[in-house]
Amino acid sequence: MCGRMAVTVPIDAMAQVFDAAPANDLPITPNYNICPTVQVAVVTGGPDRARRLEPMRWGLIPPWYKKPNDGPLLINARAETVLEKPSFRSAVHDRRVLVVASGFYEWTKDADGNRDPWYITRRDGAPLAFAGIWQGWRTPETGDSRRTVAALTIAANAPMRAIHHRMPVIVERDDYGLWLGERGKGAAPLMRAAPEDTLQWHRVDRAVNSNRAEGPELIEPFDPPEP
Repeated sequence: MCGRMAVTVPIDAMAQVFDAAPANDLPITPNYNICPTVQVAVVTGGPDRARRLEPMRWGLIPPWYKKPNDGPLLINARAETVLEKPSFRSAVHDRRVLVVASGFYEWTKDADGNRDPWYITRRDGAPLAFAGIWQGWRTPETGDSRRTVAALTIAANAPMRAIHHRMPVIVERDDYGLWLGERGKGAAPLMRAAPEDTLQWHRVDRAVNSNRAEGPELIEPFDPPEP
């Protein structure tokens, strides 16, 4: 599962990492509490298209939805079944992107049921690239169109299971072109759990449990008081 993200670097720096030309209407960074339904930065590309860093709405809207909230909020798609689901099947074949982030959040529960947040990053300090799929959606009343995106998730590797039973599908730098379709077909093997030494995490303050919280203190390590 991936339900919140953070981008902690300037968007131009992120564009350079992915060798992508930045669009003019990208979301403002840094943003330490990126929530579903807002615009996120994704890398697009293909065999005949240069890479671009562009905004898309986080939460894929299938074309048969009459309103964005006509059904479940599809911020994630299970990699194990993505080729079978009507909501995702054509997108995973033809509309793949990289969802970019500096880190993401997951939650555990303490003995009293309180939700304790953890901030998760790459161990090597590089940006995260989540395998994503996108879908265009047009508002029936106005005809206005928007592009919407979901990140793929997979069963967590052994270390990550201490935090959550799911994790995002993380695409490595050498595989960016394959996932984007720049190197032809055959991207299905990328839909796997990351190696066990890829990620690291630390506990953060429960302030991030609010989707209105903001600021760099949200990702700072937090030592809970002794009981």
